[in-house]
Amino acid sequence: MKSAYPPRLQPLYLRDLVDQVREIAVSSIERTARPLLPSLIGPLGRAIATRACALVLLVAPVVTMAVGTQSPAVAPPPPVAVAVGSMLPDAVLAGLNGPHRKISSYRGRPLIINVWASWCGPCRAEAASLERLAWSSVGSKYDVIGISTDDDRNEALRWLKHSNATLSHYIDSPPWKLEKMLGASSIPVTVLVDANGRVVARFRGAREWDTVESIRLIEQSYSGTGVGRSTPAR
Repeated sequence: MKSAYPPRLQPLYLRDLVDQVREIAVSSIERTARPLLPSLIGPLGRAIATRACALVLLVAPVVTMAVGTQSPAVAPPPPVAVAVGSMLPDAVLAGLNGPHRKISSYRGRPLIINVWASWCGPCRAEAASLERLAWSSVGSKYDVIGISTDDDRNEALRWLKHSNATLSHYIDSPPWKLEKMLGASSIPVTVLVDANGRVVARFRGAREWDTVESIRLIEQSYSGTGVGRSTPAR
């Protein structure tokens, strides 16, 4: 199977940052406050200063923790990949080489969705075969579209121009709802959706989509014999 992983940076969590700040603050107080306070106040206030320092050391972590835990913003759960056999939720597709369009507007005809990126070698390798499939007599019964996961829209447009793309292409963007919904943890991924909006198959990796074998696989998926599992490319 030939596939590539999109470069996504892992988020930094506020709680971890607060813990680090608290540790630095406590360490700084231990190094500086304890020796300085007695010397500034003098011998008579040495006992008071020591107790005050101890109180600061005790309170500082508690205050920092309180600030870091008060009413945190609750982020909505990330979209999960739609299982084969389940309905594909509706979403607005942001036009890349054409207008915006809703997924639901494709209802009524079988839909083939290819998820790709301009930097993905396997994606580029299979692009021409998807064009040939879409323009063939066999493929004319399907709507074939592409969804780019490029971070840079201009890079995606450059690739479409370079490849003389004629299919309708759209682009995903943070928080990468379409990428997650279609199960594109690696790309390319091709998702087959029936005329009612139900996912009937998911194929990972590049493939020559206009070959007899691939066309048979597509037809079997839509007829029901291929429903129920995701299939890697061979």
